[in-house]
Amino acid sequence: MTEFQFNLSRRALMGGTAALFAAQYFSASGARAEAGSRNFAAALGWTTYDSGRHLQDGFAAAVAELGGNLTTTDAGFDAKVQSDQIDSLIASKPDALFITPADAVAIAPAVQRAITAGIPVFCADSAVPGVAVNTTAMSNNFGMGSYSCEYIAKALNGKGRIARVLLPQNESWDQRTLGMEWTLRRYPDIKIVADWAFALAGNVTPRQAVDNILTANADIDAIWCAWDGAAVEGTLAARAADRPNLIITGIDGGSQAFSYIAGPSQLKLSMAQSFYEMAYLAVLYAHQHLAGGKTPRLVITPTYAVTETMLKDGLPDDFDVPGRAAELGWTRAV
Repeated sequence: MTEFQFNLSRRALMGGTAALFAAQYFSASGARAEAGSRNFAAALGWTTYDSGRHLQDGFAAAVAELGGNLTTTDAGFDAKVQSDQIDSLIASKPDALFITPADAVAIAPAVQRAITAGIPVFCADSAVPGVAVNTTAMSNNFGMGSYSCEYIAKALNGKGRIARVLLPQNESWDQRTLGMEWTLRRYPDIKIVADWAFALAGNVTPRQAVDNILTANADIDAIWCAWDGAAVEGTLAARAADRPNLIITGIDGGSQAFSYIAGPSQLKLSMAQSFYEMAYLAVLYAHQHLAGGKTPRLVITPTYAVTETMLKDGLPDDFDVPGRAAELGWTRAV
Protein backbone atom coordinates (compact mmCIF):
# COMPACT_ATOMS: atom_id res chain seq x y z
CA MET A 1 0.00 0.00 0.00
CA THR A 2 1.31 3.45 -0.87
CA GLU A 3 2.16 5.45 2.24
CA PHE A 4 -0.49 8.05 2.79
CA GLN A 5 -0.79 10.81 5.31
CA PHE A 6 -3.99 12.79 5.50
CA ASN A 7 -3.94 16.27 7.04
CA LEU A 8 -7.31 17.73 7.91
CA SER A 9 -6.82 21.47 7.73
CA ARG A 10 -8.32 23.84 10.25
CA ARG A 11 -9.86 25.79 7.37
CA ALA A 12 -11.73 22.74 6.10
CA LEU A 13 -12.91 21.74 9.54
CA MET A 14 -14.11 25.17 10.64
CA GLY A 15 -15.47 26.60 7.43
CA GLY A 16 -15.85 23.88 4.86
CA THR A 17 -18.44 21.38 3.80
CA ALA A 18 -18.58 17.61 3.70
CA ALA A 19 -17.46 17.78 0.07
CA LEU A 20 -14.31 19.61 1.17
CA PHE A 21 -13.41 16.74 3.48
CA ALA A 22 -13.76 14.32 0.58
CA ALA A 23 -11.73 16.53 -1.77
CA GLN A 24 -8.84 16.68 0.67
CA TYR A 25 -8.95 12.95 1.29
CA PHE A 26 -8.88 12.01 -2.36
CA SER A 27 -6.01 14.36 -3.15
CA ALA A 28 -3.66 11.47 -2.40
CA SER A 29 -2.74 9.32 -5.38
CA GLY A 30 -4.75 6.13 -5.51
CA ALA A 31 -6.78 6.95 -2.40
CA ARG A 32 -10.17 6.89 -4.13
CA ALA A 33 -9.83 3.37 -5.56
CA GLU A 34 -8.50 1.98 -2.32
CA ALA A 35 -11.19 3.66 -0.21
CA GLY A 36 -13.94 2.44 -2.49
CA SER A 37 -13.05 -1.21 -1.87
CA ARG A 38 -13.35 -1.05 1.91
CA ASN A 39 -16.20 -2.75 3.75
CA PHE A 40 -17.53 -1.05 6.85
CA ALA A 41 -20.14 -2.05 9.42
CA ALA A 42 -22.15 0.16 11.78
CA ALA A 43 -23.76 -1.21 14.94
CA LEU A 44 -26.18 1.58 15.78
CA GLY A 45 -27.73 1.69 19.23
CA TRP A 46 -30.82 3.37 17.82
CA THR A 47 -32.04 5.12 14.67
CA THR A 48 -35.14 6.77 16.14
CA TYR A 49 -35.49 10.44 17.07
CA ASP A 50 -33.60 13.22 15.32
CA SER A 51 -30.38 12.09 17.01
CA GLY A 52 -30.51 8.59 15.54
CA ARG A 53 -31.49 9.88 12.12
CA HIS A 54 -28.63 12.39 12.02
CA LEU A 55 -26.10 9.76 13.10
CA GLN A 56 -27.34 7.33 10.47
CA ASP A 57 -27.28 10.06 7.80
CA GLY A 58 -23.75 11.06 8.78
CA PHE A 59 -22.42 7.52 8.44
CA ALA A 60 -24.17 7.00 5.11
CA ALA A 61 -23.05 10.34 3.67
CA ALA A 62 -19.44 9.90 4.76
CA VAL A 63 -19.16 6.42 3.28
CA ALA A 64 -20.80 7.61 0.07
CA GLU A 65 -18.38 10.54 -0.22
CA LEU A 66 -15.17 9.05 1.19
CA GLY A 67 -15.61 5.54 -0.20
CA GLY A 68 -16.52 2.04 0.84
CA ASN A 69 -19.55 -0.10 1.48
CA LEU A 70 -21.64 0.04 4.65
CA THR A 71 -23.69 -2.60 6.49
CA THR A 72 -25.88 -1.22 9.28
CA THR A 73 -27.77 -2.73 12.20
CA ASP A 74 -30.16 -1.05 14.65
CA ALA A 75 -30.44 -2.27 18.25
CA GLY A 76 -33.46 -0.18 19.19
CA PHE A 77 -31.82 0.94 22.48
CA ASP A 78 -31.38 -2.70 23.57
CA ALA A 79 -27.82 -3.35 24.78
CA LYS A 80 -28.13 -7.14 24.54
CA VAL A 81 -29.39 -6.90 20.98
CA GLN A 82 -26.55 -4.53 20.14
CA SER A 83 -23.97 -6.90 21.64
CA ASP A 84 -25.35 -9.75 19.54
CA GLN A 85 -25.31 -7.56 16.46
CA ILE A 86 -21.68 -6.58 17.11
CA ASP A 87 -20.76 -10.26 17.32
CA SER A 88 -22.50 -10.93 14.00
CA LEU A 89 -20.69 -8.01 12.38
CA ILE A 90 -17.35 -9.25 13.75
CA ALA A 91 -17.97 -12.52 11.93
CA SER A 92 -18.30 -10.59 8.66
CA LYS A 93 -14.76 -9.21 9.17
CA PRO A 94 -15.31 -5.57 8.20
CA ASP A 95 -12.35 -3.26 7.63
CA ALA A 96 -13.68 -1.07 10.44
CA LEU A 97 -16.63 -1.07 12.81
CA PHE A 98 -18.65 2.02 13.76
CA ILE A 99 -20.69 2.00 16.98
CA THR A 100 -23.23 4.31 18.60
CA PRO A 101 -23.64 2.72 22.05
CA ALA A 102 -27.12 2.05 23.43
CA ASP A 103 -25.45 1.31 26.77
CA ALA A 104 -21.71 1.84 26.65
CA VAL A 105 -20.94 -0.21 29.75
CA ALA A 106 -23.12 -3.16 28.79
CA ILE A 107 -21.71 -3.49 25.26
CA ALA A 108 -18.05 -3.09 26.33
CA PRO A 109 -17.32 -6.87 26.26
CA ALA A 110 -18.64 -7.11 22.69
CA VAL A 111 -16.57 -4.10 21.65
CA GLN A 112 -13.51 -5.73 23.18
CA ARG A 113 -14.21 -8.87 21.15
CA ALA A 114 -14.12 -6.75 17.98
CA ILE A 115 -10.80 -5.21 18.98
CA THR A 116 -9.37 -8.63 19.88
CA ALA A 117 -10.41 -9.84 16.43
CA GLY A 118 -8.25 -7.09 14.93
CA ILE A 119 -11.12 -4.86 13.78
CA PRO A 120 -10.58 -1.10 14.26
CA VAL A 121 -13.49 0.44 16.19
CA PHE A 122 -14.74 4.01 15.93
CA CYS A 123 -17.50 5.28 18.24
CA ALA A 124 -19.91 8.17 18.00
CA ASP A 125 -22.00 9.84 20.72
CA SER A 126 -20.68 7.85 23.72
CA ALA A 127 -17.35 6.53 24.93
CA VAL A 128 -17.08 2.82 25.75
CA PRO A 129 -15.23 2.46 29.06
CA GLY A 130 -12.33 0.07 29.52
CA VAL A 131 -11.70 -0.68 25.85
CA ALA A 132 -9.17 0.91 23.51
CA VAL A 133 -11.30 2.02 20.57
CA ASN A 134 -9.44 3.94 17.90
CA THR A 135 -11.48 7.16 17.99
CA THR A 136 -14.56 8.39 19.80
CA ALA A 137 -16.37 11.50 18.55
CA MET A 138 -18.89 12.82 21.05
CA SER A 139 -20.29 15.88 22.80
CA ASN A 140 -19.22 17.26 26.14
CA ASN A 141 -22.12 15.76 28.10
CA PHE A 142 -21.05 17.27 31.43
CA GLY A 143 -20.79 20.67 29.77
CA MET A 144 -24.22 20.40 28.14
CA GLY A 145 -25.85 19.56 31.46
CA SER A 146 -24.05 22.44 33.14
CA TYR A 147 -24.90 24.95 30.41
CA SER A 148 -28.62 24.12 30.28
CA CYS A 149 -28.85 24.34 34.07
CA GLU A 150 -27.12 27.72 33.98
CA TYR A 151 -29.74 28.87 31.47
CA ILE A 152 -32.52 27.94 33.90
CA ALA A 153 -30.72 29.52 36.86
CA LYS A 154 -30.30 32.84 35.05
CA ALA A 155 -33.91 32.80 33.81
CA LEU A 156 -35.06 32.35 37.41
CA ASN A 157 -32.65 34.99 38.74
CA GLY A 158 -31.04 32.35 40.90
CA LYS A 159 -34.13 31.39 42.90
CA GLY A 160 -36.93 28.89 42.28
CA ARG A 161 -38.28 25.36 42.32
CA ILE A 162 -37.33 22.93 39.59
CA ALA A 163 -37.82 19.30 38.55
CA ARG A 164 -35.51 17.00 36.62
CA VAL A 165 -36.14 14.27 34.07
CA LEU A 166 -33.02 12.11 34.06
CA LEU A 167 -31.41 9.65 31.64
CA PRO A 168 -29.18 7.43 33.78
CA GLN A 169 -28.76 4.18 31.86
CA ASN A 170 -25.90 5.30 29.61
CA GLU A 171 -22.75 6.43 31.42
CA SER A 172 -22.12 9.26 28.95
CA TRP A 173 -25.71 10.51 29.14
CA ASP A 174 -25.62 10.45 32.93
CA GLN A 175 -22.75 12.94 32.79
CA ARG A 176 -25.37 15.54 31.86
CA THR A 177 -26.95 15.17 35.28
CA LEU A 178 -23.56 15.50 36.97
CA GLY A 179 -22.93 18.71 35.03
CA MET A 180 -26.32 20.02 36.04
CA GLU A 181 -25.62 19.27 39.70
CA TRP A 182 -22.24 20.99 39.50
CA THR A 183 -23.88 24.20 38.30
CA LEU A 184 -26.54 24.06 41.01
CA ARG A 185 -23.81 24.26 43.66
CA ARG A 186 -23.60 27.97 42.85
CA TYR A 187 -27.36 28.50 43.27
CA PRO A 188 -28.41 27.42 46.78
CA ASP A 189 -31.80 29.14 46.39
CA ILE A 190 -32.81 26.83 43.54
CA LYS A 191 -34.46 23.74 44.97
CA ILE A 192 -35.02 20.40 43.24
CA VAL A 193 -38.54 19.38 44.22
CA ALA A 194 -39.02 16.36 41.93
CA ASP A 195 -36.88 13.82 40.05
CA TRP A 196 -37.85 11.14 37.57
CA ALA A 197 -35.41 8.76 35.90
CA PHE A 198 -36.36 7.29 32.55
CA ALA A 199 -36.13 3.50 32.21
CA LEU A 200 -36.16 1.92 28.77
CA ALA A 201 -37.97 -1.15 30.11
CA GLY A 202 -40.36 0.88 32.24
CA ASN A 203 -44.05 1.50 31.72
CA VAL A 204 -44.05 5.24 32.45
CA THR A 205 -43.42 7.65 29.58
CA PRO A 206 -41.79 11.07 30.01
CA ARG A 207 -45.18 12.65 29.23
CA GLN A 208 -46.83 10.73 32.07
CA ALA A 209 -43.97 11.55 34.40
CA VAL A 210 -44.18 15.27 33.73
CA ASP A 211 -47.97 15.14 34.05
CA ASN A 212 -47.47 13.68 37.53
CA ILE A 213 -44.78 16.22 38.42
CA LEU A 214 -47.00 19.15 37.45
CA THR A 215 -49.99 17.73 39.32
CA ALA A 216 -47.95 17.36 42.49
CA ASN A 217 -46.12 20.69 42.21
CA ALA A 218 -48.37 23.63 41.47
CA ASP A 219 -45.61 26.20 41.97
CA ILE A 220 -42.82 24.62 39.97
CA ASP A 221 -40.82 27.06 37.82
CA ALA A 222 -38.75 24.92 35.46
CA ILE A 223 -38.02 21.39 34.31
CA TRP A 224 -34.49 20.38 33.32
CA CYS A 225 -34.58 17.43 30.89
CA ALA A 226 -31.61 15.25 30.03
CA TRP A 227 -32.75 14.83 26.44
CA ASP A 228 -35.10 16.50 23.97
CA GLY A 229 -37.57 13.63 23.78
CA ALA A 230 -38.48 14.28 27.41
CA ALA A 231 -38.42 18.04 26.87
CA VAL A 232 -40.91 17.81 24.00
CA GLU A 233 -43.23 15.51 25.93
CA GLY A 234 -42.86 17.79 28.93
CA THR A 235 -43.93 20.72 26.77
CA LEU A 236 -47.09 18.87 25.79
CA ALA A 237 -47.77 18.15 29.45
CA ALA A 238 -47.23 21.83 30.33
CA ARG A 239 -49.69 22.87 27.65
CA ALA A 240 -52.29 20.42 28.89
CA ALA A 241 -51.82 21.68 32.45
CA ASP A 242 -52.07 25.33 31.31
CA ARG A 243 -48.63 26.25 32.63
CA PRO A 244 -47.55 28.89 30.08
CA ASN A 245 -44.73 30.33 32.21
CA LEU A 246 -42.91 27.05 32.79
CA ILE A 247 -39.33 26.90 31.53
CA ILE A 248 -38.17 23.61 29.96
CA THR A 249 -34.73 22.79 28.57
CA GLY A 250 -33.49 19.78 26.65
CA ILE A 251 -30.41 18.26 25.08
CA ASP A 252 -29.98 16.84 21.55
CA GLY A 253 -31.19 19.30 18.89
CA GLY A 254 -33.08 18.62 15.68
CA SER A 255 -36.19 19.64 13.84
CA GLN A 256 -38.72 18.39 16.39
CA ALA A 257 -37.27 20.30 19.33
CA PHE A 258 -36.57 23.32 17.13
CA SER A 259 -40.22 23.50 16.07
CA TYR A 260 -41.33 23.78 19.70
CA ILE A 261 -38.64 26.33 20.58
CA ALA A 262 -39.58 28.47 17.59
CA GLY A 263 -43.28 28.10 18.51
CA PRO A 264 -42.73 29.74 20.94
CA SER A 265 -43.52 27.31 23.74
CA GLN A 266 -42.37 26.34 27.21
CA LEU A 267 -39.37 24.62 25.61
CA LYS A 268 -36.81 27.42 25.60
CA LEU A 269 -33.46 25.77 24.92
CA SER A 270 -31.98 22.71 23.27
CA MET A 271 -28.31 21.89 23.50
CA ALA A 272 -28.02 20.87 19.86
CA GLN A 273 -25.36 18.22 19.31
CA SER A 274 -23.44 17.61 16.09
CA PHE A 275 -24.54 14.02 15.54
CA TYR A 276 -23.94 14.11 11.79
CA GLU A 277 -20.41 15.39 12.34
CA MET A 278 -19.71 12.69 14.97
CA ALA A 279 -20.59 9.98 12.47
CA TYR A 280 -18.76 11.68 9.62
CA LEU A 281 -15.58 11.94 11.68
CA ALA A 282 -15.78 8.26 12.59
CA VAL A 283 -15.72 7.32 8.90
CA LEU A 284 -13.09 9.91 8.09
CA TYR A 285 -10.72 8.62 10.76
CA ALA A 286 -11.40 5.00 9.82
CA HIS A 287 -10.09 5.77 6.35
CA GLN A 288 -7.16 7.66 7.82
CA HIS A 289 -6.28 4.75 10.12
CA LEU A 290 -6.55 2.20 7.34
CA ALA A 291 -4.23 4.35 5.23
CA GLY A 292 -1.60 4.23 7.97
CA GLY A 293 -2.25 7.65 9.48
CA LYS A 294 -2.65 8.70 13.09
CA THR A 295 -6.10 9.34 14.56
CA PRO A 296 -7.20 11.14 17.73
CA ARG A 297 -8.42 9.04 20.64
CA LEU A 298 -11.17 11.54 21.50
CA VAL A 299 -12.85 14.33 19.55
CA ILE A 300 -15.33 16.68 21.25
CA THR A 301 -17.75 17.87 18.58
CA PRO A 302 -19.59 21.21 18.74
CA THR A 303 -22.80 21.79 20.68
CA TYR A 304 -25.00 24.80 19.97
CA ALA A 305 -27.28 26.40 22.57
CA VAL A 306 -30.34 26.88 20.38
CA THR A 307 -32.99 29.37 21.45
CA GLU A 308 -35.95 31.02 19.72
CA THR A 309 -33.94 33.91 18.24
CA MET A 310 -31.64 31.49 16.40
CA LEU A 311 -34.61 29.97 14.58
CA LYS A 312 -36.27 33.14 13.31
CA ASP A 313 -35.26 32.36 9.72
CA GLY A 314 -36.31 28.70 9.77
CA LEU A 315 -35.56 25.32 11.27
CA PRO A 316 -32.21 24.10 9.88
CA ASP A 317 -32.20 20.31 9.96
CA ASP A 318 -28.66 20.26 8.54
CA PHE A 319 -27.04 22.46 11.22
CA ASP A 320 -24.61 19.68 12.22
CA VAL A 321 -23.21 19.05 8.74
CA PRO A 322 -19.60 20.32 8.96
CA GLY A 323 -19.51 24.01 8.07
CA ARG A 324 -23.27 24.58 8.10
CA ALA A 325 -23.44 26.15 11.57
CA ALA A 326 -20.91 28.79 10.52
CA GLU A 327 -23.11 29.63 7.52
CA LEU A 328 -26.04 30.08 9.93
CA GLY A 329 -23.98 32.36 12.14
CA TRP A 330 -24.11 29.91 15.05
CA THR A 331 -21.16 29.56 17.42
CA ARG A 332 -20.52 26.56 19.61
CA ALA A 333 -21.58 26.87 23.23
CA VAL A 334 -19.80 23.76 24.52
